[in-house]
Amino acid sequence: MAGNVFDEFRWRGLVYDFTEGLPEALASEKLTVYIGFDPTSNSLQVGNLLALMGLARMQRFGHAPIAVAGGGTGMIGDPSGKISERQLLSPEQVEANVEAIKKQLARFLDFDAATNPAKIVNNADWLLKVSMMAFLRDVGKHFTVNYMMAKESVRARLAREEGISYTEFSYMLLQAYDFLKLYDDHNCVLQAGGSDQWGNITAGVELIRRKRGARAHGLVYPLVTSADGTKLGKTERGTIWLDAQKTSPYRFYQFWLNQGDAAVIDYLRYFTFVGREEIAALEEQVAVHPERREAQRTLAQEMTRLTHGETALERAEQAAEVLFGGELAGLGAEEISDIFADVPSSELSRSRLEGLGLPLIDLLAEVGVTRSKGEARRLLQSGGVYVNNVAVEDLDRAVTLQDAIEGQFVVLRRGKKRYHLLRVVG
Repeated sequence: MAGNVFDEFRWRGLVYDFTEGLPEALASEKLTVYIGFDPTSNSLQVGNLLALMGLARMQRFGHAPIAVAGGGTGMIGDPSGKISERQLLSPEQVEANVEAIKKQLARFLDFDAATNPAKIVNNADWLLKVSMMAFLRDVGKHFTVNYMMAKESVRARLAREEGISYTEFSYMLLQAYDFLKLYDDHNCVLQAGGSDQWGNITAGVELIRRKRGARAHGLVYPLVTSADGTKLGKTERGTIWLDAQKTSPYRFYQFWLNQGDAAVIDYLRYFTFVGREEIAALEEQVAVHPERREAQRTLAQEMTRLTHGETALERAEQAAEVLFGGELAGLGAEEISDIFADVPSSELSRSRLEGLGLPLIDLLAEVGVTRSKGEARRLLQSGGVYVNNVAVEDLDRAVTLQDAIEGQFVVLRRGKKRYHLLRVVG
């Protein structure tokens, strides 16, 4: 891509702070840049996307990205942005999580690029090998306790009653050592991350200066929160994961589609590759025709395509249309469960649907879709009843196991939008 990646970050609102000389270095050289990912789970989540997209943008502008899986530091825990110490994971848990995360990174980074291929490294490869004596001699002596206590990530925890353990206090030095190791092995001169990482990043810059007499750089992005001030990706249903098994593509799509007008344009800048002119046009749409939600739809499409692929996007969009009467054909039971998670539901014994099944008129009254069989009959006669979003015209229609999607669900609908989900059990 033409242009300067720093200018790209700046117009997208992604520059929170940076070390002196970085804009000039990015404009005149092709740098190797790294970002670390904490393997506390077997999946990255929406909160990791800002950093991940930062690496992807760097690569598109010709710089070489390195994703560092924190297999070593993940056994310690970063105090940055945390109010208490996290539970430590076993080496086996960390290793399994790192392997799972590697597959997700490949959706965003090109590991086969001809000139600047992305790399994944695990800091356990060097941190688990260094002795305590060597670490204290080669790294620890370059930092005073005063220097470390002045960093916001440490100072904030010291102000709390529970304080900070020596283990977490040491995290800054471990991350600084990572930067030094990547500088030595990969000529990496730039570390990026969220603004809460500034203290850790500048510690690495300082260590490279002291140990190698070389200049390294840091760049941090603003921390992104939801409209209510909570961490992005935390919802009433829980965390929004990048793993389709933990958060379905439909739920992932809906998360972005449901963003408010106040945030959607910023999110398009932060999280997508959509260009300046298109974003400006969408911003105008938000101002003039907010009810069309074109910006939200674009955001949902871009993020779902990038994270899960075109096929998953098509299915997510089909699923989104179901609540407006779209066809259920081709959707599986898991998707049906997702789509209708918030509508009234009833359980029905499988045995009652076997053979001839249950008369639809009886079923509508039994599960409360209508107040009586008489009302059910009148509703059917007026064409206001649907089974699996297909209009029913036959007053003698019965619901059988053949109607159950993958043998698990039958979707009843009254009118345009009043749904009832039957869960087939037993």
